[in-house]
Amino acid sequence: MSQELQAHSARQLAALLQSGDIAPDVLARHTLARIATQDPAVGAFVCTLAAEDAARQALALRGPLVGVPVAVKDIFDTHDLPTAYGSPIYPAQARAVDAAIVSVLRCAGGLVVGKSSTTEFAYLAPTATQNPRAPGRTPGGSSAGSAAAVAAGLVPLAVGTQTGGSVIRPAAYCGVVGYKPSFGCLPTGGLKCFSWSLDTVGLFAGDVGDMAWFAQALAGRSLALKPQSDTARRVVGVPESFPWDGYSSNARAAVALACSQLQQRGVEVRSCRLPDWAHAAFEAHAVIQGYEAWRCLSWEHQHHAQRLSPELRDYLHSTQTITPAAYEAAQVLATSARAQAHQWLQGFDALLTPSAPDEAPLLTAGSTGPSTFNRLWTLLGVPCINVPRAVGDHGAPMGLQLIAPWGADAQLLAVAQRLEQALGDGLATPASPFSPQSQAGNS
Repeated sequence: MSQELQAHSARQLAALLQSGDIAPDVLARHTLARIATQDPAVGAFVCTLAAEDAARQALALRGPLVGVPVAVKDIFDTHDLPTAYGSPIYPAQARAVDAAIVSVLRCAGGLVVGKSSTTEFAYLAPTATQNPRAPGRTPGGSSAGSAAAVAAGLVPLAVGTQTGGSVIRPAAYCGVVGYKPSFGCLPTGGLKCFSWSLDTVGLFAGDVGDMAWFAQALAGRSLALKPQSDTARRVVGVPESFPWDGYSSNARAAVALACSQLQQRGVEVRSCRLPDWAHAAFEAHAVIQGYEAWRCLSWEHQHHAQRLSPELRDYLHSTQTITPAAYEAAQVLATSARAQAHQWLQGFDALLTPSAPDEAPLLTAGSTGPSTFNRLWTLLGVPCINVPRAVGDHGAPMGLQLIAPWGADAQLLAVAQRLEQALGDGLATPASPFSPQSQAGNS
């Protein structure tokens, strides 16, 4: 029974719940039992509901998600689970109300079974979470727990955030689908803010079909993919170079593989150059994030500096020097770049880049990995998705990032499904050691 339930996609679980073939309380208890057994080796969760509380909630849920278990990053307030924002400054205790996305999730029928680990205030200090698909390597940051929970098969769906690259990068490192919608698509109220111009709610799922279905349930927009394969004539742009640290051999090989497979399936792949505004906009991200982060976390820095990690404490100290004039100039530049990007991206159905420069760094490096391939697109507010299934030289997952114009989320998801199908099952990322196949002895 345990293995059978775990093998189903989120959409399949929802169908079984709606038909009555699985009782919502049974699935809730099963999920919590599995987390209790498997998560100590992963560390994806910082807290979970009691099994009986989850079972009671599941029986009362209605909506398209109809009791499907979901993990929520511990950067969002929740009324029934402790919230600590990944920091020792705040006692882990329930908040008065749910964050907006948590409320939306519950209204859609999602069962919030627990809070997934986050780096401190969604910055850079690594969490204790392990990478289920690449042992000994970082799961990324700051949505490490959300990506790892899905990768380990503990939940089929999870919610995270991205300010630089904190959805796409951990999804790439953990070998799952990570989606950062168009800015404003999902609400940020009740999120512990790091940068109000950049913070974006993102999602994690096992495949693109589940992602589109999940996103539609939360956004209320037509995003779910049709059962038949996408047959539209698609054009994918591939930048020749980047105004930041470029391809590793692993990233170059992953992109070349994706281009070859797409072309074999009738997708037109065009080489292109990023326009001149891209480098200036990339640099503007650091100014805007730094100026806003200091204002969002100045109280913590002033009153609890010694309880901050050295990485965050030093970062906040350095950002105090960013002037209002520099911030305003960066915002003007960002506004201009968004308009130019919207026009330029119309030439493609999607842009294809690596999701990260290389495989996930080793844990001994003490880094959650660079967000260089993500920051520009976060600043521009355009939708991005990580498509897994490629691997690097060491057998660790390599992600491929697709980008579309702002508002073209449905188009992005359709191209992502085409890429997922093109890569095929034969190129799937390594199975998690916590997957059903490797846990045959568990009931």
